[in-house]
Amino acid sequence: MPPPTAVDPWLTSRRFGIVIDAGSSGSRLQIYSWKDARAIRDSKGAEVDNTLPTVEKGTKEGEEWFTKVEPGLSSFADNPDGVASYLAPLLEHARTQIPPSLQPETPLFLLATAGMRLLSPEQQTEVLQSTCHFLKFHSHFRIDDPSPAGPCGASVRIITGEEEGLFGWIAVNYLMDGFKGSDEERTTYGFLDMGGASTQIAFEPSKEEREKSHGLMDVRLRLLGGKEIQHQVFVTTWLGYGTNQARERYVGQTINEYEGNRALLHRPAATSEELVSDPCLPKDLKLTESPVQPSSSSSHSKKPHTLLGTGSFEQCLKQTSPLLNKDTPCPDEPCLFNGVHVPPIDFSASHFIGVSEYWYSSEHVFGLGGPYDVVQYERAASEFCSRDWSHIMQEHELSRQKGTLGGDGEVIEDGKVLSTGKWGDQVEISRLQMQCFKAAWLVNVLHEGIGLPRIVDPGGNSTTEGEKVAQQANNKGLGRPKFQSMDTVGDIAISWTLGKMVLEASNEVPPLSESTRPPINSIPDAGHSSVEPPRPPFLDFDAIEDQLSHHLPSSLTRHSLGFSPVGLIFYFITVTVFITVFYRLRHRIRSSVRRFARRKDRDYIAMGYSMEEGYTFTNGLSSPSRPASPTSRGVFRLLDPLRRVSSFGNRPLRPASIVVTSPTSRSGQSSPSRMSPHRSPSFPPQDFSNGAATSYVPGSPRLYNGNLVSNGSVTSLTSRSRNSSRMDLTSPYVAYIKADNLTDY
Repeated sequence: MPPPTAVDPWLTSRRFGIVIDAGSSGSRLQIYSWKDARAIRDSKGAEVDNTLPTVEKGTKEGEEWFTKVEPGLSSFADNPDGVASYLAPLLEHARTQIPPSLQPETPLFLLATAGMRLLSPEQQTEVLQSTCHFLKFHSHFRIDDPSPAGPCGASVRIITGEEEGLFGWIAVNYLMDGFKGSDEERTTYGFLDMGGASTQIAFEPSKEEREKSHGLMDVRLRLLGGKEIQHQVFVTTWLGYGTNQARERYVGQTINEYEGNRALLHRPAATSEELVSDPCLPKDLKLTESPVQPSSSSSHSKKPHTLLGTGSFEQCLKQTSPLLNKDTPCPDEPCLFNGVHVPPIDFSASHFIGVSEYWYSSEHVFGLGGPYDVVQYERAASEFCSRDWSHIMQEHELSRQKGTLGGDGEVIEDGKVLSTGKWGDQVEISRLQMQCFKAAWLVNVLHEGIGLPRIVDPGGNSTTEGEKVAQQANNKGLGRPKFQSMDTVGDIAISWTLGKMVLEASNEVPPLSESTRPPINSIPDAGHSSVEPPRPPFLDFDAIEDQLSHHLPSSLTRHSLGFSPVGLIFYFITVTVFITVFYRLRHRIRSSVRRFARRKDRDYIAMGYSMEEGYTFTNGLSSPSRPASPTSRGVFRLLDPLRRVSSFGNRPLRPASIVVTSPTSRSGQSSPSRMSPHRSPSFPPQDFSNGAATSYVPGSPRLYNGNLVSNGSVTSLTSRSRNSSRMDLTSPYVAYIKADNLTDY
């Protein structure tokens, strides 16, 4: 559906924000929007002063506010140049949904999570550099300047697990109205998140515990009236305690126990036909697995083993409980599991909401998403685990063929829900294989790890705060449990990206005073990055075209043509200008080339003549040949290029005096006679009677085959007497030119 036009009332005073969640398996772009705080106050008055901005989907209708690409951004660790084409569809989608006039004020964030954290610092640097460069120079969206947080400031960076948990906590409490009411009436929800690699917890301790606890994060949210509300939140992450990594540790533990028992009984090593019992697999399911990091040094423990499901949920609970490592030393009391410090949780006042695997493991197979009842949950898990795997596959195939099952576990016929607790065709077989283990792991984390009570008083909590929380949950249709799994509230998905946008929208509300601090403080590793800011290229045609894309027809864009039309136009103009300039200067260039070639001939002739007659040309004067000093040779060699440049071109000839030397007298001295200077620019050869030598002016005639040609006559390079048929090389008459600078000719 096309975005609304500028005259649509929905766009009036509307602001937008974009978050790209760069996860390990893909990148998801989500567009959010909210009304400007000033406009809301002008229209509704002071009644909204104690509320947060209403963050909604970024599109008026439809689901175009969300899109994604695969694989994850971390897959470009060895090919950072591929990031541009990878992110291009996401950026193009955002541009089509947000009006061009609003894009310069729309913040864009690309925040990477688990996948990017696993890369080396060098790989992280290269990928973030490429990402920052593409987003900054190929869009009009608002991106931070370089700062200690990263090359694009806080707009492009890797967030910590604590940040991810904190943003999720903000999203949950925003959707569940946990931030409404006065400071005394306000009761927030705790947040639980479990993925494949880690699990997280975020909650606000009681007032008494906040005064004693350390390491709490200050969260300040600005209400529409400019007033701030402050919360102190505890956030921590358990790496390696997600469902996938917990399963890997469980497989290694099971194989080690089997090999240990075999060694005690002195039985032979297990063969490929021998099966290892696994209570965490549905009955009769066989899976061949290898321990990723076996704790035993036995070579047999490192080999693949075939696990046979026995389908005992109760036994699975017992065998997975030690994986919590509750016995790990606790350096900072109190701890929950694996030696991680967590302040005491008062479950009589604290209510938790779980997302991700808490929702998937409850809803997709059991159909028990929402309010959590441990008795009902364990009964459903026990029944599923004990079923034969062949029966489970038959039911899955029937569901796929009929196509009548929804993704929420409901059986629908003629628009009516006939039953729940079934799984649809979108549930993968791998989910069914691991469902028994994941259900047991979830129960152990909730009760053995976090400490959620298994038995709840039917009368419920009698405190005022608890009753208010229960009423809020009832209004949302979620009951009043201590824990509930959720995926959405209304039509808004619970995501840490929503929490990030709530912070952004809150921070844009004008503060009551200039001394207001940032919305979040003390997030570990959130403020510094070793990545250098990108430097824009001299000419980036793709970026230039992106700046002009909104003014070009769709048929002339780079994506339609397969090349950059801006680059093609630039090269065409450059070549055209070069050809035009060269054509206009062709005569001068040709003349300059000819003069340069003739100048070399003149220098060669002058040098040969002077050497033959025993004279050298020094500063335009002929003198008897004598070795030049090293200093003078060096100076003239340095000045020679300058003299050539200064004499390059057509310059008028300077007058020259012709000096004729008579034959050497007996005393060994010569008697030169001076002629008047010639003023004609063409200096023809002169004849002198009575044995006078023929003069030679370098540069006037041309030299062909070693002879001087002047006016159709050939003159020998050597001076000859007209009255003699031979040349006396010992005592010739020599005519030489006395000029200010011979190189001028």
